[in-house]
Amino acid sequence: MAYNRPWLSFQQQLEQLKQRGMVVTDDAAALDYLQRIGYYRLSAYWYPFRHFRPEVNQETGVVKVKAQNDFIDNTRFIDAVNIYLFDKQLRLLLIDALERIEVSLRVDIAYLLGKQGAFAHTDIKQFHPSFVGKPMHGSSKTAWEIWLEKYQGLVNRSKEDFVRHYLANHGPDIPIWVAVEVFDFGAISQLISMMKIKDQQTIAEKYCVSDWQVFKSWIFALSYLRNLVAHHSRLWNRNITTKPSIPRSNEIPWCASFRGNENLLSKPFLLMAITRQFMLCICPNTNWHIRLQQHLMTFPQQYSDKKLSLNSVGISANWLEWWQSK
Repeated sequence: MAYNRPWLSFQQQLEQLKQRGMVVTDDAAALDYLQRIGYYRLSAYWYPFRHFRPEVNQETGVVKVKAQNDFIDNTRFIDAVNIYLFDKQLRLLLIDALERIEVSLRVDIAYLLGKQGAFAHTDIKQFHPSFVGKPMHGSSKTAWEIWLEKYQGLVNRSKEDFVRHYLANHGPDIPIWVAVEVFDFGAISQLISMMKIKDQQTIAEKYCVSDWQVFKSWIFALSYLRNLVAHHSRLWNRNITTKPSIPRSNEIPWCASFRGNENLLSKPFLLMAITRQFMLCICPNTNWHIRLQQHLMTFPQQYSDKKLSLNSVGISANWLEWWQSK
């Protein structure tokens, strides 16, 4: 179906929302938000306040629930704005933690691979033969080939003085303890996933995870989370596409809150719980998890007849019982 919706001025956007039943108590403030944040970005936050009605496909007879244009009674523009601002602060808190985790993982990789040689990160023999030779989904290339392309791209795009220095004075090869500084979270995740099992296990144990396969899935999931927060994407009311594994044993007690619960396994709070664990392992005296908890407790109340809650991020029922523990 061809897209045929017209361009609307900010004033027209506001009038359209009013016509659909949204309550706007301060037109000037609402216009300011539309001009600074944008209609489309805010629409993700007022979407749950729309009416949803079942519709029957006349050809197949299948009934689907479809969002309508009109809003539930007493839904205010500020309801969406407040949830947007809550989500923004949530992203800022997470980017702080993920930066520290990323830097810590860089050190772990450099220290471990550096023992094998200055250029171990480009030596296929230092990695697990089955993992590096694994064909990547949707590509004719192997995991190793894709990793090398990504790594070389990061080096080529780097504007850092130290990269230029090494390339100018030592040739095209950069030692691992320098190279890690151009790695992004995705490159870290890819490299760890190709390491020999004993090496993956060594790093995993630093982060209080005894199962290297679980750890690998957690790093991949945090890479996904890092992309979301770095690109200012919505976390609230999102289903995650990368589900991390849950340990089968009870050695990590908080995991029991998620085991077997598909709804919680597909929500961002699980990734926040993993972030919490990694932060506590890196810096046992951190209060980051307390700051995140305090923020989560500020989830805004709404004027709308439909009330939303932290359940939309996948909060487990007993999370406060274990969240503050170290």
